[in-house]
Amino acid sequence: MAVDWDVLLEEARRMTRLAYVPYSGYPVGAAALVDDGRLVSGCNVENAGYGVTLCAECGLVSELAKTGGGRLVAFVCVNADGDVIMPCGRCRQLLSEHRSPELTVRTPEGVLPFDQVLPQAFGPGDIAAVTGRA
Repeated sequence: MAVDWDVLLEEARRMTRLAYVPYSGYPVGAAALVDDGRLVSGCNVENAGYGVTLCAECGLVSELAKTGGGRLVAFVCVNADGDVIMPCGRCRQLLSEHRSPELTVRTPEGVLPFDQVLPQAFGPGDIAAVTGRA
């Protein structure tokens, strides 16, 4: 599937303007292409109880589920200046759960396959190997 990174970047940048960040002042926007061609996106939503703050990737994955599921094939996130940033470790785990095997991530160092963004990722197969449940 061809990825139009300009479209994904534009959507991620748009999402930073929708972020709710009264505590950190650090808006993040995220956008991804789904294996059926849909575009999903999200922004961070902070909370006075910092532990319940939602990252942009949470919003993106929620939209993915809400609009029919599927697997992510391309992903990018940006800061308020529109600069490409890396998703944190927690967010990489969220992406891992919903990715296609071909997921690529636009990073500050260029487009990388997801396996280079989160090598040796823990996933559903690890649980199934122990519990016998898929």
